[in-house]
Amino acid sequence: MSVNLSTPTLPLSLKRVDCEDSHSTDVPKCKRRRLSQPPSPGLAPCLRPLSHSVEHAGPESHPVSSIGPYILLEATEGTQTYRAVHRATEQVYTCKVFSMRKYHELIAPYTRVLPHDNICKISEVIMGERNVYLFFEHSYGDMHSYVRTCKRLQEDEAVRLFGQMAAAVAHCHENGVVLRDLKLRKFVFADAQRTKLVLQNLEDSCLLNGADDSLTDKHGCPAYVGPEILNSRHSYSGKAADVWSLGVVLYTMLVGRYPFQDVEPAALFSKIRRGAFTIPESLSPRAKSLVCCMLRKSPSERLEAPDILLHPWLLCRGEGVASQQLTSRHCADQVVPDFEESKDRDCY
Repeated sequence: MSVNLSTPTLPLSLKRVDCEDSHSTDVPKCKRRRLSQPPSPGLAPCLRPLSHSVEHAGPESHPVSSIGPYILLEATEGTQTYRAVHRATEQVYTCKVFSMRKYHELIAPYTRVLPHDNICKISEVIMGERNVYLFFEHSYGDMHSYVRTCKRLQEDEAVRLFGQMAAAVAHCHENGVVLRDLKLRKFVFADAQRTKLVLQNLEDSCLLNGADDSLTDKHGCPAYVGPEILNSRHSYSGKAADVWSLGVVLYTMLVGRYPFQDVEPAALFSKIRRGAFTIPESLSPRAKSLVCCMLRKSPSERLEAPDILLHPWLLCRGEGVASQQLTSRHCADQVVPDFEESKDRDCY
């Protein structure tokens, strides 16, 4: 599949600085826990506490830097993302640093997607001599950390948060962008009350030429990857693969663990290939239905992203929220009874 990486004119404030501190974007990212590590007692792999061992130690530690009107503070994720403060307004931002040679490729998805309430907006771009600095509005934590803290979400809260996720993915697909590496961590809260989510990371996205969404690369997080990506030797539907990942997101929000998990990658992939998983009986019938409609083994049988917004679970429990998303693409938050995982049913 051919990918259009041409970059439209960016309607943003672009500044060039004559002098910048050294920020190498070619340094490997900070290590994260992998599924092959021994599990922590009582927690699913996606919900284990993060390691604080040697991620920011050593000479690679980031010093306080000054870029244009901003002060760059500590790294918030890997070596490319920093917390930043505007000198004049003292407003906090998130800054992503890209090397100049990778800038046009990485910025392309942001410029392809039209403005949307649940997709991050670039506040400012500053061009340095070697690097490009993208500033985004400050976030209040990501969904991965939130689910890890809550263990699992009650259905009413999950409806409102997942509805925003589905709206963001549907909008990307409508604009010819396949997200590929879709997972909980890519959604962050835009407010301190944790009622609004935005899709923050588009750097791993793929731009489509026309209606053909066929992809050939094997890209994605192991726990979220679809069976067709593991089985296919040729192309697969990028949009259908995104829907599968979105199904894993919803399942994890509601149940507190991945639908497919194992400490050994080979065993994990074997389970994903089979496509069979259990779902608690105490979940509402509509919630079970939506999860199963997205986690169908055959890509052609899955719901498409825009159709997810019309599913009864979102329409009924959201009390019109899904209908609102189809127009304004905006929603708030809510909450429902806890459930037990003693009774599970198989889903294919």
